[in-house]
Amino acid sequence: MTFGADAVSPEHRNKPRAPTKALVVGPYLNERLARHEASKAPRPMAVRTPEARVDEAAGLARAIDLDIVAVETVMLSQIKPATYIGGGKVEELAAIVKEHDVEIVIVDCSLSPVQQRNLEKAFAAKVIDRTGLILEIFGRRARTREGALQVELAHLAYQKSRLVRSWTHLERQRGGFGFLGGPGETQIETDRRLIQERIIRIERDLEGVKKTRGLHRAKRQDVPYPVVALVGYTNAGKSTLFNRLTRADVLAKDMLFATLDPTLRAVALPHGEKIMLSDTVGFISDLPTMLVTAFRATLEEVIEADLILHVRDVAHEDTEAQSADVENVLHDLGIDRNGGHFVEVWNKIDLIDEARAQALITMASRRPADERPFIVSAVTGQGVDALLAGIEERMSRDHVRMALSLDLSHHHEIGWIYDHTQIIERTNGKDGAVDFILRIGPDKLDRLLRRFPQARRIDQERAARKRRPSPRPLAS
Repeated sequence: MTFGADAVSPEHRNKPRAPTKALVVGPYLNERLARHEASKAPRPMAVRTPEARVDEAAGLARAIDLDIVAVETVMLSQIKPATYIGGGKVEELAAIVKEHDVEIVIVDCSLSPVQQRNLEKAFAAKVIDRTGLILEIFGRRARTREGALQVELAHLAYQKSRLVRSWTHLERQRGGFGFLGGPGETQIETDRRLIQERIIRIERDLEGVKKTRGLHRAKRQDVPYPVVALVGYTNAGKSTLFNRLTRADVLAKDMLFATLDPTLRAVALPHGEKIMLSDTVGFISDLPTMLVTAFRATLEEVIEADLILHVRDVAHEDTEAQSADVENVLHDLGIDRNGGHFVEVWNKIDLIDEARAQALITMASRRPADERPFIVSAVTGQGVDALLAGIEERMSRDHVRMALSLDLSHHHEIGWIYDHTQIIERTNGKDGAVDFILRIGPDKLDRLLRRFPQARRIDQERAARKRRPSPRPLAS
C-alpha cells in the first residue's frame, strides 16, 4: 500500500483546493449601549452601524479567500461571560454551521480564550475572533523580512494570551530534566516558555532590521528630499493614489489590507522639486494592540514625515468613523493633526453622485485654507494636479523667492538650478542670457548664494517697497 504524495493521482494533485467555508458573525451592543460605551472613550468615537461593521468583517474574511456562506448580525443587550452571545443564538448559529458544513466561524469581536473554546464546542468548528483574523491577513500580506518578523511577533503575543488551562493537552506534565526529579513542568508552562524564547529572538532580529532601516533613512536624509506619507483607513485608495502620483505598480485592489509593507518612491512636484512619497499599511477599527506595537517601527516613516496626507474614502457610509479611527491611531503614535503638517485627501469622488460631490466641494471650500481638504479620484486622476500643487505650496512655505540672471558663461550651471530649486519662471534673452524666478529652501540658500552671488531675494525687495512711505503731495 502506498501513502503520501505518491498515492494521489496526477489529476487530483493538480486540482485546486476548494475554498474554506466560513460563517461571519457580528455580535454588537445595541445602539444605546454602543453610544454609552463610546461616550466613555478617552477620545471622541463615532458609532458605526451594525451593517457597516459586519460588512467590513466579511470583507476581511474575503481578503484571505474564505468562502462566506452566511453573514449573521447579533444585537446584544449584554455580553455573556461564557460565550459572548446568548445561548439561544448560539444554537441558531450551530444549526447554520451544520447545514452549510462550515469549517470556520469568524466572530467580529475580541473573544476571551474560554469564550473561544466554548463556541468551538458548540459549533463543532474552528472559531477565530477579529484579532486572529487580522493577524492571519497580516501574515499573508507581509513580504519584507521586517514585516514578517513583526507579524510573527504579534501572533506569538496573541498565542501567549491564549495559553490558559482551558485546553486539556496543556494539563499534561513532563518529567524533570537533570538530577532534580519531581513532576517537572506542565505543558502550558513549556509552551509559554518556548513562545517567550521565540519572542526574545524575534525582538533581537527586529532590532538589527531596525538599525539597518535607520541607516537607510539617514542616507535618504543626506539626499535633501522631504518625506510625504500617505495614511488612511484600509481600502481608502492609498495605494491607487500612490501609483497615480508615482507611476508605480504597487498592488492596489478593492480589498482590505491589499498592501502591508511600506513603499517609498520619488515624485516630482509641478515646479521641479522632488519629494519622497511613502505608502504605509492601512489602519482599521479595533486594531489589536499588539499589532500597533509591532508595527510602530514601520510607522516611523509617518512619525518622521514632513507632511502627512490622510486619504479618506468619502464614498463610504462610515467615512467619519473611519477618519476618527485613523486619527486615534495617529494620536497614539504622538502625531497631532493640528501640527500644521496634516492634510486630508477626500478620495473616490468618482463613486458618488453629482449632487453629493458638489456638496463636498462646497463643504471643503468653507474650511480655512490651512485645513482645506483636496478632493480627488485616484482612479480617474480628477483633482490630482491640484493635490500636487497643494503639496508643493505647503512644502514651500519657508522657501525664499529669488531672481537670478545667467549669461552664456554660466549655462553649465542650469542643471544645478533645476535639481535644487523650484523654477517659477524662465525667460530667454536675445543675447543668450537666461533669467530665472525661482524658489529655494532655507537649507540650500547659502549654497545658491555661494554659486551665484548675483542672485537677489525678491521677497525682501517687495517688503521694502511696501514699507517705503508714500511721497507727500506738493503744497499748493
